[in-house]
Amino acid sequence: MRIGVVKETCPGERRVALVPAQIPPLQKAGLDVGIETGAGEPAGFPDGAYREKGAAIVPTRAELFEGADIVLQVRTPGANPATGAADIALMRPGQVVIGLADPLWPNDATPAVAARGVTLFALELMPRITRAQAMDVLSSMATVAGYKAVLLAANELPRFFPMLMTAAGTISPAQVFVIGAGVAGLQAIAVARRLGAKVEAYDVRPAVKEQVQSLGAKFVELPLETAEAEAAGGYAKALDESFYRRQREMMTRVVAAADVVITTAAVPGKPSPVLVTEDMVARMRPGSVIVDLAAERGGNCALTKADERVVAHGVTILGPTNLAATVPFHASQMFAKNVTTFLLHLVKDKALALDTSDEITRETLVARGGEIVHPRVREVLGLPAPAAQGAAAGPS
Repeated sequence: MRIGVVKETCPGERRVALVPAQIPPLQKAGLDVGIETGAGEPAGFPDGAYREKGAAIVPTRAELFEGADIVLQVRTPGANPATGAADIALMRPGQVVIGLADPLWPNDATPAVAARGVTLFALELMPRITRAQAMDVLSSMATVAGYKAVLLAANELPRFFPMLMTAAGTISPAQVFVIGAGVAGLQAIAVARRLGAKVEAYDVRPAVKEQVQSLGAKFVELPLETAEAEAAGGYAKALDESFYRRQREMMTRVVAAADVVITTAAVPGKPSPVLVTEDMVARMRPGSVIVDLAAERGGNCALTKADERVVAHGVTILGPTNLAATVPFHASQMFAKNVTTFLLHLVKDKALALDTSDEITRETLVARGGEIVHPRVREVLGLPAPAAQGAAAGPS
């Protein structure tokens, strides 16, 4: 079987789906690898590095799609609305496409890819189970985002992060408040603490209190009765507006005291809940900074604008939507390890074997045989429930 790795075309995307170090494990499994010319260069991986590991360098995108049984992309057309549609015409029936696909957000690309007869796997749908941890690209990329968010905040903040004792006096540490203690939030806490900030964090899940404290941060406890905040598969789920309203009221004091607020609350397939209102922003000290990691779906701050720097009431609000692409070398390493592990899960005896009785395979499989087969994706697109899938299937 032939693996094809294409150069990313989404504006600003510098990652690559496979790095040279992950080629030998695929070859050992009986898979050949082809790389589109220049695919790895934005991330710091030149064609020569792939060639040294035994990959073939394919001169054109069309040729790569034509010769690949499995195409690896960081962003498949569903996650690349600006330029991804051009790839759909290059896909062929029976071809397998693996990558980020934004399947739970309504788009025209997912049905179009399905209509080509492509077998599409969306890595965002990876279940949060122990067996799948090494395949979880969302967690890997959230690690990058949490790290970079703190650096952006430190760059904007007109004061030091650490406490400094100098001949000119003692400098008090910056106060950082992290909303959401998932992977991105925990990484943000860790980095802010390393920089010397005093850190507080809040999450609707009381169970993460111990993790927050283990990183040296204070867990902010709000006396709210929390409905189950974790959906099936380990992802966050939306709560009702009355809960968010009460949450905002109780959080106002903590936000007002912070020099930096980093928000990370995102719900797959849903608009981001607004947790920081304009009134809360107005209560912050001039020069304070908000980094909103949920900006792609509207943002956790009412004043956030995606990929823009907004200054309101003396507070700088950043809404980056693809921080992983700003650290492309290591982000690509992590992504490639995840996708290689997933591929090796799907490949048996040098061929692709799709066993839909397996949770990892079933939950990531979006389209097959000319139709969308994932129940949640069908629901998002307004399609009726799918017919029951077979327990196992051979090569696609």
